[in-house]
Amino acid sequence: MHLIITDAWLARSHAVHLSGTKLVLAGLGLSLALMMVAAGLYHWVFLKGAREGWPVIGTLVKLVVKDEFEQRDRFMRENLDVMAKKLGEMQAKMVQLEALGERVSGLAGVVPSEIKRVPGRGGALVSGRPLSMEELQATLADLEQLTDQRVDLMTVVESRLFDQKVRKMMVPTQKPVSLGQLGSSFGWRIDPFTGRSALHTGLDFQAEPGTSILAAAGGVVATQEFHPAYGNMVEIDHGNDLITRYAHASKVWVKKGDLIKRGQKIAEVGTTGRSTGPHLHFEVLVQGVPQDPQKFLAAGENLPAPQMARAMAPAPAAPGQR
Repeated sequence: MHLIITDAWLARSHAVHLSGTKLVLAGLGLSLALMMVAAGLYHWVFLKGAREGWPVIGTLVKLVVKDEFEQRDRFMRENLDVMAKKLGEMQAKMVQLEALGERVSGLAGVVPSEIKRVPGRGGALVSGRPLSMEELQATLADLEQLTDQRVDLMTVVESRLFDQKVRKMMVPTQKPVSLGQLGSSFGWRIDPFTGRSALHTGLDFQAEPGTSILAAAGGVVATQEFHPAYGNMVEIDHGNDLITRYAHASKVWVKKGDLIKRGQKIAEVGTTGRSTGPHLHFEVLVQGVPQDPQKFLAAGENLPAPQMARAMAPAPAAPGQR
């Protein structure tokens, strides 16, 4: 394409040659410039019309804004409905948990009414109308308070159950010799050395020498010594002025101050001290007064099978030998 440009008096002329590529680039540049100018004018006119409330533009702006608000409100409503449903499910589960807590607290001897309660609305979140954000927040606050209350109750129940378990583990209800036969019982009998009537303050378990002697309950070794009458003797303090005594042992596996678990091996059957043959002399003393050990052992035998298995699970033997 050739263009000849002349001045007004035709004195001078200038020829311009435009190829196809240059024409395309020129067209694109001109189109881009026109688009930018149009966009700038549209933006300016639209903003000015929106600010000054021009009839047509103002109505168009209101329609656009209204549509955006409706879409946003619909999105929020859908999310609020989902949140309300989930919250209702959580509240229903909290009601079930509360009922379970009431039953467990009864087993632990805890009265839930004694624990500070926080007023809440409770119940499942059921409503026939859409819920607002404020209502959801209020329900969440109530649920949080109820959760804190349940945590407090369960903490007290756990503490009480743990205390009960420890107390049971500290009561001598386990037989101290698993492979022994009961000989002399608690009470008055003819003394084998003097031939006179004397009070036998414990139970005798006849067993082979070397048979393991097990702690009847958990506690702390209060005494480990050789006694003229009891021979090699071990006394375990279980707290609450309750002590068990194990006498005539051939070997002792613990020392004073050791922490003892229920069923732990503490000694071996022997015939040391004032004894006529290999056996274990087992005593239970409350505030220093001998009690019939058979009453304690019978209480252990009357426990339900699962509880008995847990209470009498043997502990590993103490390492080393004294």
